[in-house]
Parts: sequence; C-alpha cells; structure tokens
Amino acid sequence: MIASTRSFAGFIFIASAIVLGAALMSQYWGGLAPCELCLKERWPWDAALAIAAIAFLLSGRVGTGLPALVLALIFTAGAALAFYHVGVEQHWFAGPSSCTTNATGAQSIDDLRKQLLATEPVLCDQIQWSLFGISLAGWNLIASAAMALCCIAAARRRA
Repeated sequence: MIASTRSFAGFIFIASAIVLGAALMSQYWGGLAPCELCLKERWPWDAALAIAAIAFLLSGRVGTGLPALVLALIFTAGAALAFYHVGVEQHWFAGPSSCTTNATGAQSIDDLRKQLLATEPVLCDQIQWSLFGISLAGWNLIASAAMALCCIAAARRRA
C-alpha cells in the first residue's frame, strides 16, 4: 500500500507541477498575461500539489482512497471552472464583468473613461493563444478532466 500511495501521490504532484510550471512559463517567458479566470484556474492545481505532498509524506499512515477522492473532487471543480472559462471565451456564458467586453452604456465621455479604467487589461473572453484550435482554458479543461478520471480510478481501485 505504501508504494502505491507514494506512486499515486508522486504522479499527481509531478503532473500538477508540470501544469503550473507551463502556466508560469507562458506568463513570464511567453508574455501571456493571465486573466482573472486563468488565475482562478490555477487554484485546484495548487491544492493538488499540497494534497499530493501530504499524501506522499503520510503514505505509511494513509491509503490512496481518501486522497484520491479529495483530489477527484478538486480536479472536477477545476474542470468545471475551465469549462466555464471556455464558455466565456466562446461567448456561451457571460463572464465576470471585470474581465469581459460589453457594449458600453456610457452616457458621457467621463462615464466611458471610468468604464475603461475599471476594465482589466487582460479580458477573459479573448483567446490569447491556442494550439490545434484549443485555447489554454480548453487545454486546462482536458487536463483537469483527465486528472479527475485518474483520481476516480485510483479511488475505485482502493475501495
């Protein structure tokens, strides 16, 4: 049980570190500034790093089942958030007002100036980069869903 819990936790830790590392590299070396939703999509990966590290350290005292279930919930929430972001990008859903483009209801130049100053510099509904027609939010959706399925499979195997 110790070896399988350690290997499961190690896999989750490494996969989460790779995803977060890629996000940070695209931001700091690739010049892609994250929007508000992009930053929130990193939270489940941060939580997964912490839980995987704890599960790895406690592998002699805790089995794979509980950490796998908790991680499955976290990655499912991450997939749901990524799906929402993809929907905002595709204009299926209205995004947060602070980071989406809207038709202005300004009545004066001063109103328009205030709206422009209140708008985030990176808009959540604008795709900055894509690969094979899939945005970064779309890739995060795929990765989060895959990790959730891996965690569900690990939890079922230990149940």
